[in-house]
Amino acid sequence: MSYHVNEKGFYGKFGGAYVPEMLYPNVEELRQHYLRIMQEPGFQAELQVLLKDYVGRPSPLYFAPRLSAKYNTKVYLKREDLNHTGAHKINNTIGQVLLAKRLGKKRIIAETGAGQHGVATATVCALMGLECIVYMGEVDIERQAPNVARMKMLGAQVVPATSGSKTLKDATNEAIRDWINNPEDTYYIIGSVVGPHPYPDMVARFQAVISEEIRAQLLEKEGTELPNYVVACVGGGSNAAGAFYHYLDEPTVQLIAVEAAGKGVDSGESAATSILGKDGIIHGSRTLLMQTADGQVTEPYSISAGLDYPGVGPLHAHLFESKRARFMNATDDEALQAVLELTRLEGIIPALESAHALAVLERLQAAPDDIVVINLSGRGDKDLSTYLKHFHFDEQ
Repeated sequence: MSYHVNEKGFYGKFGGAYVPEMLYPNVEELRQHYLRIMQEPGFQAELQVLLKDYVGRPSPLYFAPRLSAKYNTKVYLKREDLNHTGAHKINNTIGQVLLAKRLGKKRIIAETGAGQHGVATATVCALMGLECIVYMGEVDIERQAPNVARMKMLGAQVVPATSGSKTLKDATNEAIRDWINNPEDTYYIIGSVVGPHPYPDMVARFQAVISEEIRAQLLEKEGTELPNYVVACVGGGSNAAGAFYHYLDEPTVQLIAVEAAGKGVDSGESAATSILGKDGIIHGSRTLLMQTADGQVTEPYSISAGLDYPGVGPLHAHLFESKRARFMNATDDEALQAVLELTRLEGIIPALESAHALAVLERLQAAPDDIVVINLSGRGDKDLSTYLKHFHFDEQ
């Protein structure tokens, strides 16, 4: 079975490009050129220099001794939190902005949930001297104030999405609307492995640097490129796609995708798409989607702004349905506990999103000699106000 996209843009039955007629030329232009441009020696040379000297790659693969001792297995953390801007998102924005420039686009738009993709987009636009507009849900603007400040400081215009749940899916709707109205000069950078083909494949390819590095780093540290488990949190799923990419065809490596259960999978306030979703079309692709009986999108919920998306990327829908990846979930409370645990045991404050991946360590029941790689997709600076509120440090 193939876990890669086919020439029509599908992973199994998921994917495709379901776009309004107005957007067809944009998506088609991208589809025709993205692989050719990405494979050009000049493009690759420019990308590699920026990843190394600007982003700070390769990101370390850190053996976590105290976490390993606690769970009686070998735990490695892929430190995407150490990238410039504090998350994995910049791997993709640098790639897509270089692509946009080669397509002659002057104006860049993006959507963001936790704000990390918005910051990464604004950062690269500042670097390249391009106009940048970021759509962000009103609720998320409030939750992620430090990232909003960063985007504005970088010269981006942050536009609040005030419809629906005022979170990520609504920001995405607004960005798509903008793109329909400005097809000629505008390039839409999608931040996750969602949206119409070729976005899910393109974003996965730019993020694949994560698993490419894990293989080389593990070989050096453990004498093998293949861990027993690769664990990553999944909202739309770009950090997981990147961490899984070079292991998709390695059946001995268990891929563990961790969704946000929110207040509990059956609480009505959750974002566990693999359990709660069914086939549907959202933001231009066919995937698993949380929806009502008559097909209306259900509002997702998670304490982490980056995971409360009602769908999941089509690659992940395929990995779930084909059972290539095992989908697990963690509640808000479990994620918060995992934050405190990593902070106190290893001196690393993770993002709330990444903490969901950490939260399932106990449930993996990994053997003492197993190698567990957890993709630490972002750092916790942006979530400090949430942490302060929940941990009551001021009362200690």
